[in-house]
Formats: sequence, C-alpha cells, structure tokens
Amino acid sequence: MQEFIEAAVDRQNQIAMLAAVGVFLTIVTLVMPLFADNGLDKRVKKVADYKERLRQQSRAELAGSRKPGSLRNATAGGMGKRLVEQLKLFEIFDAAAARKQLMMAGLRGERPVFTYMLARVITPVAALLVAIFYLYVLEVVEVASFMRLILCIGALALGYYLPNIYVHNLVTKRKQKIQLSFPDSLDLLLICVESGMSIEAALQKVTEEVAASCPELAEEYGLTTAELSYLQDRKVAYHNLGERTGLEGVKSVTTALIQSEVYGTALGASLRVMAAENREIRMQNAEKKAAALPPKLTVPMILFFLPVLFVVILGPGVLKATSTATEEVSDEPLQNER
Repeated sequence: MQEFIEAAVDRQNQIAMLAAVGVFLTIVTLVMPLFADNGLDKRVKKVADYKERLRQQSRAELAGSRKPGSLRNATAGGMGKRLVEQLKLFEIFDAAAARKQLMMAGLRGERPVFTYMLARVITPVAALLVAIFYLYVLEVVEVASFMRLILCIGALALGYYLPNIYVHNLVTKRKQKIQLSFPDSLDLLLICVESGMSIEAALQKVTEEVAASCPELAEEYGLTTAELSYLQDRKVAYHNLGERTGLEGVKSVTTALIQSEVYGTALGASLRVMAAENREIRMQNAEKKAAALPPKLTVPMILFFLPVLFVVILGPGVLKATSTATEEVSDEPLQNER
C-alpha cells in the first residue's frame, strides 16, 4: 500500500499519467467521428414501441379492462425501481419535474427516471468518497484540516448537482438541434397540407424527410403521429409535442394546430406564418450569439494574443537597442586607451 501511495504521489508518474490520458483522449477525439451514429435506428425502434404500447392501451380501454397506471407498471421494473421505492426518492425529489426534464432530453419511460433518482443519491456519495481518498489517504494536497473538510463538502455538493448539469446539457443540445431544423420542417408540412394530405399523413411524410438531418425532430413527429392515431383527444397529442420539445416556437405551432382542429380554421396560412416566425427566431439566436462573441473573446485576447503581438512588434526594436547599447559599452574602453 505504501508503494502504491508513493507511486501515485510521485510527480513524474502523475505527469506520465496525464500525458497518457491526453494522448488517449486525442485518439478518441480523432477516431470517434468515424464511428459516429445519430441513433436513427434506435429512435425508430422507440417510436415503434411507443406506438405499439398506445395501440395496446387503446384496445384495453375499448375492452374496459385497463387499470390506472397499468401502462406505467408494464414498462418499469427491476432493481432500480425497488431501490427508489424503498428509499422513497419520489417523495424527496420532485418526480414530476424530473420526468419532464428527462422527457425534454429524449429519455422517456420510467427506467431513466429511476436511474436519475438513484444518481441523485449515489453520485454525491461517490464524489465524497473520492475526495476523502484523495485528501486523507493519498494526502497529495497538503492543506489544513479545515480546508480538507471544505473540499470534501464541495465534492459532495458537486456530486449532488452533477446529474442535473448532465440532464440540462442534454436538454440544451436537443433544443438547439430541433430549433435549427424546425422552420424547414414547417415548410415541408405546409407543402404536404396544401397538397391535400391529412395532418397525420403530412407528419409521417415530414418525419421521413427530416430523419436524416435531424433525428430528434423526426422522433418527436413520429410520436405525435402515433398519438394522433390512438389517443381519443387529439389536442393531447399536440400539447405533448410542445411539452416534449420545450420550445416556444413549437408550442405556438401546436396551439395553431389545436385551433385548427377545434374551430376548423385554415391551417396553411397559420403554418406559413409560424414558419416565418420560427425562421426569424433562429436568425435572432444566431445574431445574439454573434453579438456575445466580442465580450467572450476579450479576456483570451488580453491574456494570449496581445502579449505575443507585443513581443513580435517590439521584440526586434528591443533587440536592436540592446545590441547598440552593448556595442557602445564595448567601444568606451578603446576610446579611453586612445
């Protein structure tokens, strides 16, 4: 054990380990794009499974044999569920908000909810144990006892918020991908509707067209098509589309679709206006990012760019002045001898 601690504390071993990790991450970064997969097959399978569950649910409702919560109980189970129920994590954490966030991140079903709830408990404990092992067993960092306690508390807090940060990043990336492709999909939907297709056939056609460019949006359209086919209230299907994406532009379109279903208003004009608005929102987001770029580049330019620029510009002059002063100093003894 003592030899292991000495090897772990040794500075050269730490540098070698960091270099190996850096080389490994570089190789992974270069190789992973070659094996990248957008997960289209998995998403299609999820939509098919969801459609099959809706079909079974619809048949059970027609037969009058469905019990409340039977669909949820049929799709969930395992050790994670038992642990969550025994620890009563649904009562400790906000299960509804967690389920909504996971749904917006593309993680549907009860199994991701159980995994997320367990991560909220396991991750802080794991982070605390790692901090204790690093600070008290290895004693790599020589700090006071009070500072070690503060670092352990910080690791515990980081582990507690780490699942939330991970899910939030998934939601943000998913929203960005959907926001980029949503205006174009509305144009395709408008063309299909004005050609005489029903809204279900139009959504199915748009799903096939956008599957290659944006699988996330294709998955949402596929789920909406399945819900329109089997749910008794069609407004619920449109409302679920807006809740799953979490985008205001999508919610506006779903509101227009609901109004068209209820009041029989013209859907083509509404889709044309919504497509223009969503395209404008996309352009505004791009302009906002462009406007925020100069302040973000200020600090890196001051720290890294300007010193190098000063060295390149002033370096030759400084070297020339230094060499001239050196020559003058070396010539003074010769003049004195003369």
